[in-house]
Amino acid sequence: MSDPVKVEIFGQTYSIRGELDESYVHKLARYVDEKMHAIAAGGATVDTQKVAVLAALAIADELHSTQKDRGDREDLLREQAERCLTLVERALKQTA
Repeated sequence: MSDPVKVEIFGQTYSIRGELDESYVHKLARYVDEKMHAIAAGGATVDTQKVAVLAALAIADELHSTQKDRGDREDLLREQAERCLTLVERALKQTA
């Protein structure tokens, strides 16, 4: 296991241990920090724990939306591939 990576999120310093690349950990921490600051700037709450939970929900929503979009694209590609296969099979039968 590598040395811990120190990051700052919403004014707090955290030591993160793990196998992830240090620059990637910093990138993730910046992303979470930006989300938390954006939510806090909205004025909905000043409680850090609530801001963290709302940020986690926003990030989870982004993840699920991305996964749904990817799934929709995969379904479309699968349908197109099946149509192409059907056309190829018909063409092969006509030439046989």
